[in-house]
Amino acid sequence: MQKKLKLWDAIMLVMGSMIGSGIFIVSADMMRNLGSGFWMIVVWIITGVMTVAAAISYGELSALFPKAGGQYTYLKEIFGRRMGFLYGWGLFTVIQTGTIAAVAVAFGKFTAYLIPSLNDAAPIFRSGEFMITWIQILAIAVILVLTYINTRGVESGKLLQNIFTGSKILALLGLIAAGFILVDFSHLAENFSFGYDAFSNLKKDPLGNFLKEGWEPIGGMALLGGIAAAMVGSVFSSVAWESVTFVSGEIENPKKNVVKSMIYGTSAVMILYIAVNYVYLNALDRDSIAFAGNDRVAVAASHFIFGSAGTAIIAVLVMVSTFGCNNGLILAGARVFQTMAKDGMFFKQAEQNNKNHVPANALWMQGIWASLLCLSGQYGNLLDMISFVIVLFYMITVFGVIYLRIKQPDLERPYKTWLYPVTPVIYLLIGAGFCILLLIYKQQYTWPGFLMVLLGLPVYYFINMKKKTE
Repeated sequence: MQKKLKLWDAIMLVMGSMIGSGIFIVSADMMRNLGSGFWMIVVWIITGVMTVAAAISYGELSALFPKAGGQYTYLKEIFGRRMGFLYGWGLFTVIQTGTIAAVAVAFGKFTAYLIPSLNDAAPIFRSGEFMITWIQILAIAVILVLTYINTRGVESGKLLQNIFTGSKILALLGLIAAGFILVDFSHLAENFSFGYDAFSNLKKDPLGNFLKEGWEPIGGMALLGGIAAAMVGSVFSSVAWESVTFVSGEIENPKKNVVKSMIYGTSAVMILYIAVNYVYLNALDRDSIAFAGNDRVAVAASHFIFGSAGTAIIAVLVMVSTFGCNNGLILAGARVFQTMAKDGMFFKQAEQNNKNHVPANALWMQGIWASLLCLSGQYGNLLDMISFVIVLFYMITVFGVIYLRIKQPDLERPYKTWLYPVTPVIYLLIGAGFCILLLIYKQQYTWPGFLMVLLGLPVYYFINMKKKTE
């Protein structure tokens, strides 16, 4: 593979893959679960510590295995082919492709703010609850256009990534500055006035709309359950930074630049996320955050800051953000499926590079499946359920750092995890707490995604059985 990605490109890939639509939406559900500005910020800080700790830990593995495939390669090399396949299976069936689909549909929904006829148009096809809308068609078009651009060579994808990531970082900085300079009446003191007290309000009327009345104090285990439920949103908004490891084979000096890009990129994004949430808490009161229309907190805050132009400003920002995010996801994901194909664990056609030295077949396979998920209408549900599985795989990979230190202490490590073993242990403790609390309080977020990954086991055994008979 040609080394065409420099450190700056890798940082842009990390940040661009992380910043999608989540930061503009998830704070509403977080506030409904916690009812307190203090606890909402605490959850974002916990997620930030967790994310950066994982990135620091992954750095050691990225230096040990500086080749394409990233997390898939780490899991395969440390724990064997079966574990690697299960991760790759989950990545293709829903983690990467489901995220691509969800982000593309978010692009379509915010485009509909600027073009209301998209919202008002009758469905192209409808059968019971299943329907195909023009927003879904636009989402598919975005996926296919970005897939095509990335088949033209890594230079094309890199240029697009840098432009769109740079644009959304500047736009977010502008929103943060405006959120403090242009707000006449601050709600910050009010939102923090509850102190350590937390509240919950998840009651709905017969039509399924959340009721503004009835905030109930919560504490003890109920508070821990609320924190875990809130973290589903913050964790989902903070994943995909590992995408940079998928393209290690195309990064200059990967032993140093992959780890640097992960640490710099994740740290910068988490600081941005916490600052954006301070803007929400400054511009809006508790109810305005918790019950924002369609959970679009950023739209509500922007309307308060910029007036009637606010909706259009945020719509454009989210369109730029989701477009750039999807480019990063599409660019990176295909490299994993190509590596799996080389290992005999994916369609053989995905192994080939085209004349532009990129895995065009793997890109199109990924793009077509993500497009089908757009049509299914189920990708949103799948993604809610997959946060648990994503964190499980992060935990297994981070544990791999400790496991290798014990099993192969004499391995030459070009980069060693900072503050080892404290850093990986911090991640494992927070991750374990998150998963256990979800298993106790929010099981709908756990077993369906776990089941989806386990379905890969019979596929794995079928592939290996076929190999033995050849």
